[in-house]
Amino acid sequence: MSWSKKLLRVNLTDGTIKEEPTNMEWANEYLGQRGLATRYMVEEMDPKVDALSPENMLIFATGPLTGTNASTGGRYSVITKSPLTGAVACSNSGGFIGAELKFAGWDMIIFEGKAASPVYLSVYNDKAELLPADDLWGKSVWEADELLHKKHADPYLRIAAIGRSAEKGCLYAGIINDLHRAAGRSGVGTVMASKNLKAVVVRGTKGVTGVRDEAAFQNAVAAGKQVLAENAVTGQGLPTYGTQVLMNVINEVGALPTRNMREVQFEGAHNVSGEAMHEPRKTDGKPNLTTNGGCFACTIACGRISTIDPQHFSVKDKPEYQKNSGGLEYEAAWALGPDTGVDDIDALTYVNFLCNEDGMDPISFGSTVAAAMELFEEGVITTEHTGGVELKFGSAEALCWAAEVTAKGEGFGLDLGLGSKRLCEKYGRPELSMTVKGQEFPAYDPRGIQGIGLAYATSNRGACHLRGYTISSEILGIPEKTDPLESAGKAGLVKAFQDATAAVDSAGLCIFTTFAWTLDDIAPQVAAACDGEWTPERMLEVGERIWNMEREFNMRAGITAEQDNLPKRLLKDAAKVGPAAGKVNELDKMLPEYYQLRGWNENGEVTAETRARLKLPA
Repeated sequence: MSWSKKLLRVNLTDGTIKEEPTNMEWANEYLGQRGLATRYMVEEMDPKVDALSPENMLIFATGPLTGTNASTGGRYSVITKSPLTGAVACSNSGGFIGAELKFAGWDMIIFEGKAASPVYLSVYNDKAELLPADDLWGKSVWEADELLHKKHADPYLRIAAIGRSAEKGCLYAGIINDLHRAAGRSGVGTVMASKNLKAVVVRGTKGVTGVRDEAAFQNAVAAGKQVLAENAVTGQGLPTYGTQVLMNVINEVGALPTRNMREVQFEGAHNVSGEAMHEPRKTDGKPNLTTNGGCFACTIACGRISTIDPQHFSVKDKPEYQKNSGGLEYEAAWALGPDTGVDDIDALTYVNFLCNEDGMDPISFGSTVAAAMELFEEGVITTEHTGGVELKFGSAEALCWAAEVTAKGEGFGLDLGLGSKRLCEKYGRPELSMTVKGQEFPAYDPRGIQGIGLAYATSNRGACHLRGYTISSEILGIPEKTDPLESAGKAGLVKAFQDATAAVDSAGLCIFTTFAWTLDDIAPQVAAACDGEWTPERMLEVGERIWNMEREFNMRAGITAEQDNLPKRLLKDAAKVGPAAGKVNELDKMLPEYYQLRGWNENGEVTAETRARLKLPA
């Protein structure tokens, strides 16, 4: 089978590293990655612990298909309790380090405790050691990556690190691997910093062995790749425009949240779109987009590599930012652009570079800046708070300044690092925070796309599109078209997407494959790789088990059904323009049906019958 069947347990307090067998009984019930790691956390950790205390666990986990040649089989996840939300956090990343961890022979790394001083973990196949990181502390991700490559003198080394924002306590700091891929949401990097753990360095030369039926696996993989290549989204749209293909599409349907979600369409959307990234600049004739790029084993290659206009104010005197780096993807472009009213693509690219370099979630950062801009417009925040900077909607200069001070944890940047919920509470206007469970919204307005509103409200990690991407159905017609303005039937749609996504995440594959694949395409790959009968039905049941386990963790942590909600702005203030004009989100109609379909009671609690059916942990 393609599990390595062993994991590393690192006690940072004691400085000890131990090998132990992977619990294969749990692997058969939860598959891997998101599911399996959360199962460990549920078993071993009190959900009520302070997320930034040594008692919180931090787990780097792969799936059974991670490291194989299954398309997109390079994913890994970081699982912990979120300091931003207080809920379960599972942040998924691509790049190459997930596969490298599998090549070194490990399914997971479990970090416990807190180091007395900064350290990093070096893993070279079976050899794992904690090494001093005092010289790395205070460095950005990019600086730490360069120093670690020089120190280990191995160009094939794969590195995941935190930046200065995490060290300074930014509550939405992520973990950056391979320079510009990120386990980006929910503050997993903040937890890593709280443990004095600067980086994880991995080199593996063993490869992946033990696939159950190699011939069947290769046949299933080849069939899957053909489906991806022939699909309009995964074979054409994503390789050409990346996720940024959505910017103009979502704007046209009237669901592009604009200026802290006060509006649903942005007049400058085209200027920061995927199409705009291809257009030559007036200054030097070169486009923003240099090329596309793919993660390990990916045949889609939706990643963006970009350069900034060397004459742009943000980088004119900063040659280090005039080089190729990770370009804009849709969620980041939206949060930094339409949500703040900024349509300067070079400014957005610069801020995105900063988020990569210092490990900030661009969605939470941009949304928090948008809230701060509304607070400024309302006169609650003034230039006295910002050191003279006018934090106005549409100001590219203010956006760039905000990113710089937040990355370094300086002045008003410390307030921005609190996230939207705490920022707005601090300044007495909590209603201006566009969050669920304390996590900022992604790039789809729930008034114009009803199902995604229910997905946001019920997401186990706070507002998130990647826990149940109903946009596939409501906007793109995948696997079948549903009316985005209609709330009827969306409870079942959301549940199906949530359960399937949990299974895909746990397999070690990228969720973007599901623009083309169903579980009918994925299950044969898992079945050929792993022992046991892995049918689409079983995978869906595993996904449902994972979702309910996460739900119970959250409720034990103190999160209640009251937090399955949306900001009043989206429930009371109707969209003013576009196809959704006059509409609010109809969460009140969808939520009771969702609870019923989930097998929960009216308080959102998992019933005894559902617990027994899914064999949930006690």
